[in-house]
Amino acid sequence: MNRTQPLVLGIESSCDETGVGVVRGTTLLTNTVSSSMDEHVRFGGVIPEIASRAHLDAFVPTLEQALSDAGVTLDEVDAIAVTSGPGLAGALMVGVCAAKALAVATGKPLYAINHLVAHVGVGLLDGKDGKAPQLPENLGALLVSGGHTEILKINSITDDVVLLGSTIDDAAGEAYDKVARILGLGYPGGPVIDKVARTGNAKAIRFPRGLSQPKYMGTADEPGPHRYDWSFSGLKTAVARCVEQFEARGGEIPVADIAAAFQEAVVDIISSKAVLACREHGIKDVLLGGGVAANSRLRELTGQRCASAGIRLHVPPLDLCTDNGAMVAALGAQLVMAGVAPSGIGFAPDSSLPVTSVSLPA
Repeated sequence: MNRTQPLVLGIESSCDETGVGVVRGTTLLTNTVSSSMDEHVRFGGVIPEIASRAHLDAFVPTLEQALSDAGVTLDEVDAIAVTSGPGLAGALMVGVCAAKALAVATGKPLYAINHLVAHVGVGLLDGKDGKAPQLPENLGALLVSGGHTEILKINSITDDVVLLGSTIDDAAGEAYDKVARILGLGYPGGPVIDKVARTGNAKAIRFPRGLSQPKYMGTADEPGPHRYDWSFSGLKTAVARCVEQFEARGGEIPVADIAAAFQEAVVDIISSKAVLACREHGIKDVLLGGGVAANSRLRELTGQRCASAGIRLHVPPLDLCTDNGAMVAALGAQLVMAGVAPSGIGFAPDSSLPVTSVSLPA
């Protein structure tokens, strides 16, 4: 197997995107994604069974398209990487079973990798100048998506990832979807709230910032129980109560102002706690990833606060922030180049795989 410039096929199926990517070393050859989002719109959220069946229908055509776009064959592939968790159990099962079948049929080594760490691995793909970036020392990662909101410390992309803080209930993306439903804005909530909020007054209403009280924060010397953690369920409830109050008074609901104030509450607490964690752990570079990384206000405020704290913020291209096969292939290539042993085919998908498990051992 080529361990210097390995050709790796990556498979992603943790939620509603069927992704197949092909990477040679740190060079992205193709990133092919088939999304079933349109099938979930009428339900106002992802329905796991529908997502799983959509993966079954989409996998083979997506694989064939990816190989064609990359100009390679399965015989040329050095290794296969697949998301083994976290994610929706049924959706993960489709991708893992497909990857195992390919591994058995072709005799290629198979790597079962962590979906969340893969969001960081995508930052190692060649930039516009064609040069492969090096992960700096003291690197952090802020992952904000529909299923996860976490701040990580990356000591080694292949075997040493530390979880500093995470949401204790809803992820930020979930909160966006739920608030969009309350405001009658449809699904998915992230893009529409971001758009509507631009015409609203974020200061018109003050919504709570969860887990920001001293009893949760503590101090740098004596950290509280949730110093770097987030909570968005109370914020969602506060928005619902606000809407109810306007309805009870019979007045027009200021949708744009509520959307703007809600969004400001989310990005304020995410960016402030992320920067706090970075400062207190000596993190000088932080990578922003996940679907909510597309949010304009999150990128803006996080960028401002990182700059003020002397922290460099890195944001991959938006099509590589959302779930995709390229990020899986990118992390798989890093594991191959580091000499990490493949996982074999005896592993099972794990919907709650901890971020500290970068890849599953054989």
